[in-house]
Amino acid sequence: MIRYANLEDLELLKEYDKHISQEELINSINLKRIFVMYESDKFVGWLRYNLFWDNIPFMNMLFFLDGERNKGYGSQIVGFWEDEMKKKGYSCVMTSTLSNEQAQFFYRKIGYVDRGSLLLPKEPLEIIFYKEM
Repeated sequence: MIRYANLEDLELLKEYDKHISQEELINSINLKRIFVMYESDKFVGWLRYNLFWDNIPFMNMLFFLDGERNKGYGSQIVGFWEDEMKKKGYSCVMTSTLSNEQAQFFYRKIGYVDRGSLLLPKEPLEIIFYKEM
């Protein structure tokens, strides 16, 4: 089951999502920018997004718990997110990943196209991906 996160998910998300402050996590929940995924009533992962340039949905976080990866959940939750973005009238979406992460292959496999990169000090190259819907 995939659904929008709500404030009842806050403690669970805080436990795992260390890349965002509690205040921003609450804002993201209230703005309906987090999706949680459950399999047989067990929490398996989440997707969090924001808006790039205030008008392009940008997936900031896609994460599955240890033991829950490589089960097809990523394709399911990203597909759900893309469908929701279409319903909201968006014609494209974006995301990024570090060049030393395996996620780049996943994104290309599901139709995302490399559109640039960003090089921050002391970090591997960040690959920017784009997908028209």
